[in-house]
Amino acid sequence: MKNDSATKNELVSAIENEAKFRIDGFIQGAIDLAEEVHADVKREDGIASFLETHVWPVTIDVIRHYKLANKPLTTLQIVSSMLHDVMEDNEKILDLYTAKAYGFDAYFRHRFGDYVYNIAMILKVKPLESYQGSNDNERQTERFREYCSVLASSEYDVKTIKLADRLNNMRFIARVHGHEKIGRYIREAEDFYLAYSIIPPCMGDFYTEIRKAYEDLRNVKVNTEFVIKNKSK
Repeated sequence: MKNDSATKNELVSAIENEAKFRIDGFIQGAIDLAEEVHADVKREDGIASFLETHVWPVTIDVIRHYKLANKPLTTLQIVSSMLHDVMEDNEKILDLYTAKAYGFDAYFRHRFGDYVYNIAMILKVKPLESYQGSNDNERQTERFREYCSVLASSEYDVKTIKLADRLNNMRFIARVHGHEKIGRYIREAEDFYLAYSIIPPCMGDFYTEIRKAYEDLRNVKVNTEFVIKNKSK
């Protein structure tokens, strides 16, 4: 599970040759929507394509997990993987679909069905202002607790997609030295994601890779702090 980036052609190849599905209208529609929503989105370094370093690789990792675990794989899991982040960028979505009087939510649900829609909604992180607290740190803590509770009781497909998503994010942010997400991902791995990967249903492949990504992030953090400390002398 070393898939940090992928082109659309590599995604299509994985779907056709590894998952053994043809690119039908359902899958092509998901590819088209992901491209429409995420086309110009960059990662935390301001350079890398969100599609090629997140959406496509996460989808391929989900496919490979199901094959490795010998679990039934359908186009629902593949499409859900491709569209797991489309509900996050609300402003862009609203701009894209202002012409649709019934709204993007209704369009998305109608086009891809309740199953795909519900997974996207479960994985969507709610706005911070939805939570109580005297400051942002308290609200972030409350949001994280609620999100973990939802994930812990979610179905296998949700768990698989979320672990693939988090693994990808941890690996990528390790390249962006000094980014504030490094510390957050370390804390969240310690508090939840490492244990989440091995509580039933256990996903040992994700545990191994998330553990390695966690250790890499810790090393990056220590090295960055060492450099900063020496510069300040």
